Amino acid sequence: MEKPTANTEFEPKIVGFLCNWCSYAGADMTGTSRIPYPPNIRIIRVPCSGRVDPLFVLKAFQEGADGVLVADCHPGDCHYADGNYHARRRYALMHRFLDFMGIDAGRLRIDWVSASEGKRFAQVVAELTEQVRQLGP
Repeated sequence: MEKPTANTEFEPKIVGFLCNWCSYAGADMTGTSRIPYPPNIRIIRVPCSGRVDPLFVLKAFQEGADGVLVADCHPGDCHYADGNYHARRRYALMHRFLDFMGIDAGRLRIDWVSASEGKRFAQVVAELTEQVRQLGP
């Protein structure tokens, strides 16, 4: 990984795991509405956030991601009944595990974005990008 020089600012690489039904549709709404957001995120579309294995997150960090976003439906709106509840419990533990692994837990964010929340998606990506930028490479 390249170190930033005095002339360049660190630009974080963020991997986003977005559920197909809500968060991915929200990201699509962001694009179709032409709402600007940082280009730092690479989106991976998943059927449900409840199916995002914590090993996927660790693999993203291992492969050079500076931050990871897991975005899903709002609680109670999951198309698979309770997938987002499983994700929420799993990632509460994952934050502690990241600290144990020596990875700042601030590099992982789980959030809820519905299909109609294009502005919210842009805001979440901007906040995570800035937070990871402050943490550095």
